[in-house]
Amino acid sequence: MKKLTLAAAALALTAGMGMAQTVRIATEGAYPPYNFINDQGQVAGFEVDLGNELCQRAELQCTWVKNDWDSIIPNLVSSNYDAIMAAMSINEERKQVIAFTEDYLPPAPSSYVALDEGANLETGIVAVQTGTVQASHIADTQATMLEYPNIDQVFAAVRNGEADAAFGDHEVMRPFVEDSDDLIFVGEQVHLDEGIGIGVRQSDNELREKLNGAIAAMKQDGSLNALIKTHFGEDAQTYE
Repeated sequence: MKKLTLAAAALALTAGMGMAQTVRIATEGAYPPYNFINDQGQVAGFEVDLGNELCQRAELQCTWVKNDWDSIIPNLVSSNYDAIMAAMSINEERKQVIAFTEDYLPPAPSSYVALDEGANLETGIVAVQTGTVQASHIADTQATMLEYPNIDQVFAAVRNGEADAAFGDHEVMRPFVEDSDDLIFVGEQVHLDEGIGIGVRQSDNELREKLNGAIAAMKQDGSLNALIKTHFGEDAQTYE
């Protein structure tokens, strides 16, 4: 009987160790280098690499869900998935609806992009991606704002003359500008947010703390800085 009891206990312990918490992470898949769809049709990019590492460290079993930006917060609140990693800036407006982990990217500048240096940024037409901190900023200026569901359409608006300039996250804009022969950065950079973090439901404190622990560990051992430089370049902003 004693041997049987010990064997049963060992079996239960083994089964428990194999049952990691399953977490569904949503990303947009349309915001390189943060997240995009690769040639195999799978989500990829900085946030996917980071998310997979965080899940391993936090002993979570994670799967990825692609979701359009404009419904990404409502679908989290509705429990269609458990977390968001989609270049989501931490700000007060969003914190009224969801909770955030500590930041995994430090506050980054936003930039204007246009076809020429003389673009009217103050009272002209500026294209932005809907639901972003950049859209909120332009809404408070004298410029006329045009909103689009993704960054490709934002740049298309500039190129086809619908907008005088585009305004967005500098690191998202940079590859488009560098790979083009017509787009240029114009005007002054603007700082808008508290960094980028993982969004979770306000009730999911246990999940948030597990992710916070993994993020803090990656900051401490330097692996987060190394991953940032891999995806954003040696000159990217990192943690001291």
